[in-house]
Amino acid sequence: MKFLAEEVRRETLIAEEKIRKYIRETPIEHSIFLSRLGGCNVFLKCENLQLTGSFKLRGALNKLLSFSKEELDRGLMTASSGNHGAAFAWLMNKFDLNGTIILPDTTAPTKIDTLLLYGVDIIKHGDDCIKAERFGRQTAQAQGLSYIPPYNDPQIIGGQGTIGIELARQVPSVDCVVVPVGGGGLIAGISGYHKSENPDFEILGCQPENSAVMHASVKAGQILDLESLPTISDGSAGGIEQDSITFPICQELVDDFILLTEEEIISALKLMLEKHYLLVEGAGALSVAAFIKQIDRFKGKNVVLILSGSKISLDTLKEIL
Repeated sequence: MKFLAEEVRRETLIAEEKIRKYIRETPIEHSIFLSRLGGCNVFLKCENLQLTGSFKLRGALNKLLSFSKEELDRGLMTASSGNHGAAFAWLMNKFDLNGTIILPDTTAPTKIDTLLLYGVDIIKHGDDCIKAERFGRQTAQAQGLSYIPPYNDPQIIGGQGTIGIELARQVPSVDCVVVPVGGGGLIAGISGYHKSENPDFEILGCQPENSAVMHASVKAGQILDLESLPTISDGSAGGIEQDSITFPICQELVDDFILLTEEEIISALKLMLEKHYLLVEGAGALSVAAFIKQIDRFKGKNVVLILSGSKISLDTLKEIL
C-alpha cells in the first residue's frame, strides 16, 4: 500500500508545480446543516466551481503539460462525453491546439453543441464510453496523435490528486474524505496523496447502485465488464478499461464504498440547492447522499465531501424539481 501511495504522491507534487497557475483553488464550505445533522464537522469541497465545471480540468491539464511541443503539434485526441471532454475542449481553445474528441453514439446533442463551441472536432463511435475510449486510444496511436485519457494515466491521477494538497491547506485534521467514483482517477489521486503520510486516513468511495462497476470489480478482485443502468449520476457511470491503473489503487487505498439509489442521489442534489444554494450534477451529489445514508459512521469526525461537478441539464433539473 505504501508504495502505491508514494507513487501517487510523487505524481501529485509534480502536477501541483505544473498546473497551479492555471487552475482555481476551489473553496471549502463548512456545512452547518450537515454538521448538526451528523454530530460532526462537514466540509464541502466545491469542485463544481472549478474552471470548466468539474475536477476533470486538473488531470487533463497535467497530462497536456507533460507533452513536448512536437507531441502537441501533432494534434491531440481524447474520448469522453462528459466533464473530461469539456475540460479537453477548453484546453484546446486556451492553448490554441488541434484536438478531436471521440464520443459514444448516445451522446446528447446539447453536449455535442457545447463542445463544438470550442472548435474541437467530433467523431462518434460505439454505444458506450468503454468502446469510445478503446477506439480513441487505437485511433490516436494509428494517426500519431497525443492521447489524453479520462482517468487511466499517472498524470491524470496526479492532477486530480492536487485536490488533496488543497485540502491539507484548507481543513486541518481531516479524518475522512468521501469521493464520487467513476473510472477512479479522482479517488486514486486523493487517497494516494493522503495515505502516503497517514495510512489511517479514511477514504470512502461512493457510486450509484445503477452503475457501481469499480465497487463490484474491487469486490470480485478483477475488473468486470458490467452493463450500467440509467442513472442521474451520469458523470460517474460506465465501465473501466481492463488495464486501468486506478483499479489496484482503489483495491489497496479505498477503505469502503457506499452505494446510492437514484432517490437518495436526487434528494442530496435537492438538499444542496435548498440548504447551500449550490448547483451540483448527479455525480457531484453522491458524496452528500453517501454521508446522509451512513451518517452514524461520521459522528465526531472532520469530514470532507467532494462535490465533483456542476453540469446538469436544465431538463433534468426541471424534472427532479
